[in-house]
Amino acid sequence: MNLTIGKLARNAGVNVETIRYYERRGLIERPAKPAAGYRRYDREVLDRVRFIKQAQGLGFSLDEIRGLMSLSGARCTEIQALAEQKLDSVRQKIDDLRRLETVLADLVRQCRAREDKADCPIVESLADASRRRTGS
Repeated sequence: MNLTIGKLARNAGVNVETIRYYERRGLIERPAKPAAGYRRYDREVLDRVRFIKQAQGLGFSLDEIRGLMSLSGARCTEIQALAEQKLDSVRQKIDDLRRLETVLADLVRQCRAREDKADCPIVESLADASRRRTGS
């Protein structure tokens, strides 16, 4: 299978600029350009692009994906360690989002409970936080 960059992108479900970006980041190799014609990508590059997209879908950054790809053929425990780190990170983000949800829900409740809608507790809370940061 020899694919032009356009066909590679289409088959992988990405756009051409994504392929070029992955090349610049060193995630895939840029094939040599023949004297006459277009660069051709093989099945291995297509599989790699699909792998990258799948890993991104699981929340891995491109740097983390590079690490995963460098461990290809490594023992499962090494790859498991990276996945466990990502899982811990995801759980932390979920905890942070739950705290954010609680704060926002409370602010919305305060806003709904106000009879005088002129002073908004949401704006007041943001202004207070801003003043605390700047020390005003």
